[in-house]
Amino acid sequence: MGASVAKAIEDFSDAPQTLAEARLAVAAHAVLQWDCSPDAGTGTTGVWDAEATCTNRDLLSAVDEILHLKEINAFPMTSPARRRMDSALGVAMSRLMDEFLLLRVWDGSQLQGISDLRIAVERLSVSLPSSGGVWLAFPTGGSTSTGELSLSTTDELRASGGSLSSLPDVLTVSVDGTISDELDLICPASLSVLHEIALRVIRAGYTKELLHTFTKSPCHVLDRFLSILQVKCSLEADRISFEDAEWWTTEDMIKRWILATKLVGKALSVMQRQLQALSCGAFDRFKNDYFLAIARKRILILLKFADGFTSTRSPEKLMYVLDMYETLSNAVPGLLLLFTGQHAELISRHLVVVLAKLERALRIAIGGLVAKIRTDCSQAESASVGVHPLTRYAMTCVELLAPHRTELDVILANGDGDLPGAPAGGAERVTSFGSLVSELIAGLERNLEEKSALAYAEADGSRHLFLANNISFVLNRASDVASLFGDQWAARRRSWLEQHVASYVGSSWGPVVARLETPLGSSGKQKALAKFNAAFKRAHGSQVCREVPDPALRAALRKAASEMVVPAYTAFLQKNPKLGRSVRYTADNLAESLSELFEGEAEDGRKS
Repeated sequence: MGASVAKAIEDFSDAPQTLAEARLAVAAHAVLQWDCSPDAGTGTTGVWDAEATCTNRDLLSAVDEILHLKEINAFPMTSPARRRMDSALGVAMSRLMDEFLLLRVWDGSQLQGISDLRIAVERLSVSLPSSGGVWLAFPTGGSTSTGELSLSTTDELRASGGSLSSLPDVLTVSVDGTISDELDLICPASLSVLHEIALRVIRAGYTKELLHTFTKSPCHVLDRFLSILQVKCSLEADRISFEDAEWWTTEDMIKRWILATKLVGKALSVMQRQLQALSCGAFDRFKNDYFLAIARKRILILLKFADGFTSTRSPEKLMYVLDMYETLSNAVPGLLLLFTGQHAELISRHLVVVLAKLERALRIAIGGLVAKIRTDCSQAESASVGVHPLTRYAMTCVELLAPHRTELDVILANGDGDLPGAPAGGAERVTSFGSLVSELIAGLERNLEEKSALAYAEADGSRHLFLANNISFVLNRASDVASLFGDQWAARRRSWLEQHVASYVGSSWGPVVARLETPLGSSGKQKALAKFNAAFKRAHGSQVCREVPDPALRAALRKAASEMVVPAYTAFLQKNPKLGRSVRYTADNLAESLSELFEGEAEDGRKS
């Protein structure tokens, strides 16, 4: 730059000196030495300082002198002086636009203290407890290919709420409460500078160049909010991919994006209103283009960031992408109101594309979720008849998806009904949240039937107890969505539950009662009683430590067992009053013992 300025000055000093040329030479000399960079070595500063105070009126006078010579046609069109004047004018306009880029039009300093970004971002940072996994939307810990499924934290997740949208958002609250009423986001001193620059740009005929400069304009308010992302997001990049990120990194980034999107959308609305309400002199004809340029750039950054997550296919990241989709969908109406003309068309196209890609990513992730539940090959343990981890996993997913049913209805309705990644055959077309939940539960139930058939003998009541526990768990956890399926859905599963209770009692306690069949003779009655006592002790010992977590199901099982055993035993004793001291249990003893069933290992340890 220094060499070119020196050459231009030399050219001017060698030029013939008419009065107009002399005036041009003086003005051009000042302009050509004007360089805003601190290392230029010329000693010449810009026109305005960081506080928008004019510190070099002589430079503006030099620009005005050149503009005056241009306006009075001081030089013929093809003369060397005219070319020198045009060259100096181009340099002057370039420097004025540099001044514009250095100008602090927007004041983000007022946000400090009122809504401290550093504190807010720290609150958003992921902090896992020692047990791990509480913030996981869909817990991981195994794969269908290995047959492992570790979901011990799903109940903690259910208790925690587990939704990104429910997290405290101090910045959003602060913006809602203060920006529109108290904060003036425009630096007042900058208004006169905007007028001064625009006035000279218009006179010089450099309006197109100024409009182009707007695309590079800083905006301290919006850029402060975008700094929450802490990710370099180049507009020139084709896409930003976070597919390989760890789950906690993904969650942290999406929470930051959601916060930044909300804040940028609200701040833009306030900024537009404040800018339009102010008089900026000659800059008034540009202020709409200026606002649209800075708004467009920041919105495109957010959309580029969101587009980076559209390649996500994992069911475990479904909730994160769903939160992102909801945030963007909710922001669309407000964002489109900000833009007009070609800017509105461009932003609208980008919004439609990103939302469509997010929809497809969500449908693929949902298909993967259906496949995971239907094809999970983790085994039921024959020693345990409790709620299977897959059941907890599936119902946790249903509960987490339930608050988003409106958005899921839209997403699933926009597809063709078939979920990419879901197993073919046996699945109804999923076109709504209700049909999705129906398919998830149906797939779970088929899988549990297969697991129980492999893990338990047909004649053993364990299979029926296992299925009863899991059906009861599904009914209890699906209570909020059962209305989607009609009364028959729940009635059918209650009927299954009753059948499994009856089958369990018949398999486990029927053989005990059968020992009371009385052979002829007193010795046969004694043997029958002894066999009953031994059978009851064995059955009680094997069943008392089995866990039935649902109190209602536990009570129903105890009642059914008692109604089978106690009346039969009472009738036996009444028919055989001479057994006397051979009777080990009274009817009340049996009833009390049966009331201890299904308390789990803790009860077994207490008895020991």
